[in-house]
Amino acid sequence: MSDETGGNGKLGIVSDYGVYTAVFGSSPDKFFTTQDKHPYVAGEFVWSGFDYLGEPTPYYTARSSYSGIVDLAGFKKDRFYQYQARWRPEFPMVHILPHWNWPDRAGLVTPVHVFTSGDEVELFLNGKSLGKKEKSKFEYRFRWDDVIYQPGELKAVAYKNGQKWAEETIRTTGSPSKIKLEADRNRIYADGEDLSFITVSVLDQNERMVPDASVKIRFSIEGPGEIVATDNGDPADMISFASKERNTFSGLALVIVKFKKGKSETFKVIAESDGLKSGETSVYSVK
Repeated sequence: MSDETGGNGKLGIVSDYGVYTAVFGSSPDKFFTTQDKHPYVAGEFVWSGFDYLGEPTPYYTARSSYSGIVDLAGFKKDRFYQYQARWRPEFPMVHILPHWNWPDRAGLVTPVHVFTSGDEVELFLNGKSLGKKEKSKFEYRFRWDDVIYQPGELKAVAYKNGQKWAEETIRTTGSPSKIKLEADRNRIYADGEDLSFITVSVLDQNERMVPDASVKIRFSIEGPGEIVATDNGDPADMISFASKERNTFSGLALVIVKFKKGKSETFKVIAESDGLKSGETSVYSVK
């Protein structure tokens, strides 16, 4: 992968369409095809499930690899859904990429790809059908590579065996308006070791996550809790995990918290950013 094939060295980011890889790697489409052409192969090995510190291919100025299905903060990348469609064929799902916030691309071609466990997909842009496609042999995504971007609503309806299977709708959002906090667990052991992983989302005025939001979040605690780490999944973000401030990446950030040892009273986690309504959530001890 290079700046000519799905990368941007200046920003330290790579395309999540997943059609380009490092020179020593293969795309999911390629190795799925190889497996299906050679059914005697017993399984597969993916490098890697999660991004990891070190080996920052393709940009050595970054902190981590770019190859994971899930990023360093535990957030699912678009490619997660291609593997999900492959590995869970009986699970009804459909996923559209990219997001649909592209103010500088009005009137320009913006390819739309869809991952699904279905065998047909119809794509709609602002209510108008862009066509229905059937999955062919050795195809692992549905592609509309000539879509002209216009803001609004993008909807994918998937079918399987002629029956509606799943659908997804994504929309162009408004500007960032507020912060939302959602913990994987709001009740943890008050032993100074058990952790709560709290996802931080930037929302617009209609409660929709803003997928291109990059805002600085300040974290604080009220009560006997501690901030263990923060992150955002950006491989090029070199700020310490111990920082109490973190820019969102793709509209998201993560804060990890725990109880101070020997304390068990409820504590509150607060996230603030200039110009946005702050977010908060409480963490309770397991009784």
